[in-house]
Amino acid sequence: MLLRGTAFTRLPTSLHLPATTAYRHHPHSLSISASASASSSSSATFPAAALSISDAELESRGFALHRDAASLDLDQLNAVFVAVGFPRRDPGKIRVALEHTDALVWVQQRRTEKPVAFARATGDGVFNAIIWDVVVDPSFQGIGLGKAVMERLVDDLLARGINNIALYSEPRVLGFYRPLGFVADPDGIRGMVYSRKPKRKK
Repeated sequence: MLLRGTAFTRLPTSLHLPATTAYRHHPHSLSISASASASSSSSATFPAAALSISDAELESRGFALHRDAASLDLDQLNAVFVAVGFPRRDPGKIRVALEHTDALVWVQQRRTEKPVAFARATGDGVFNAIIWDVVVDPSFQGIGLGKAVMERLVDDLLARGINNIALYSEPRVLGFYRPLGFVADPDGIRGMVYSRKPKRKK
């Protein structure tokens, strides 16, 4: 299922992760997309909108916001993946995935220095991006951290003029993405995923 909608930038910040940086979703069943209005060009700017939780408020609650992977511990990130039901991943492959990531946002609990929320995006750097691995440690769910990383990640992509933004989602969490500007099956468009399942003989 493809979701699409109009999104507005909140923070005009442009990010790119250098491949030389040292780094310490699996796709689900539904494809979701958010894009700027049809009249927008790749160089368009967007009106700022308020964040649901400010950087200052995150800091006051004991969290640190990061937009690069320099201090991200891969084993700790893997633990969050497993806690939310993702398969445990090879740390070396996670490192390669991060080296090919165009933008990411993650939240660290200052007391433990562990990641508690994470999201990243890959794409062509101009027109299209796909958001992956949106996770929040179960112990920290329900306090706005998922929305905090998603708002900032979408903002960062829009600030670069990337208007076609997609992601995969399980049906049970569609309600989380819709308020962020994502809608299902825009204009009847549906996503498809390559499958290696053998074809049944007729």
